[in-house]
Amino acid sequence: MENTKPKTTPKDFFLWLGAMIALYVSSVSLILLSHTYIEVWLPDAAVVYGDPYSAPMRFAIASLIVMFPLFIWFLRILHQDIRSNPEKKELWVRRWLVMLTVFIAGLVMAIDIIILINTYLQGDLSARFALKALSVLAVLSGVFWYFLEELRGTWERKQGLSTSIGVAAALLVLVAVGASFFIIGSPEAARNERFDEQKIADLQNIQWQLVSFWQSKQTLPESLEELNDPISGFVPPLDTQTGASYRYERTSSASFTLCATFNLPSRDMTSKESTPMRPVTIDPMNENWTHDAGETCFDRTVDPERYPPFKK
Repeated sequence: MENTKPKTTPKDFFLWLGAMIALYVSSVSLILLSHTYIEVWLPDAAVVYGDPYSAPMRFAIASLIVMFPLFIWFLRILHQDIRSNPEKKELWVRRWLVMLTVFIAGLVMAIDIIILINTYLQGDLSARFALKALSVLAVLSGVFWYFLEELRGTWERKQGLSTSIGVAAALLVLVAVGASFFIIGSPEAARNERFDEQKIADLQNIQWQLVSFWQSKQTLPESLEELNDPISGFVPPLDTQTGASYRYERTSSASFTLCATFNLPSRDMTSKESTPMRPVTIDPMNENWTHDAGETCFDRTVDPERYPPFKK
């Protein structure tokens, strides 16, 4: 009797390829998300400015929301197909991709353990680094075990167990994604934060135009309209959220106040209660733009020693 091998159809090839791509993207995103949690719980003192968490976290969330359900859906179709056609267990695309996944997971796990042990022996092992290494090990251990059982045909024989594993993994991903919104906030909050960042950028732009105006004339303008310069093309920016002008007041020949209405407190606010901003001297190395929600005013004084008048 002739022994015929099952033929790999384009459907089989792309289903298995899609499942593996979705798996790799989901695994990397879950590891990235867990690392971001660790960075939030154990912050690095060297990270002072900006928000290093929201961008990678949002990318990981978007990837998990799209790719992990695709991975579950692909595997469900493939396992149902194998239960109906047991000979498809021997498809070359299945054997190669599953073996490749087991190999990569095992290799990265071994490298991760080596790095962890080496770091410990050097005396440089910190809780932050150890947790990141363990999170990589945990995710890849799950991938390694699952596809090792895939090679043994466990999930085709035990459909109930396969479904339970899928539900448990989906719940884990759902909790990881849901908890992340407590850190990055809602999409509406992210939009409001971008508006606030633009307002700070506008105020900084206006501030330096005011300094340049003072250096040229040794006095400050009565209103922002005096900053209009058709040659340089500068026009005082408007609040992109409301379309209104920023509030400006000249308090002396070398002092002024700039005000804007913010949606959210700045990330470096230590209290939710609004506190008055103290006047500060303009210094490019130490500018204070801390603000609370609502209208916040910034008092500035031009230092003639730092910004001497232009020679005519």
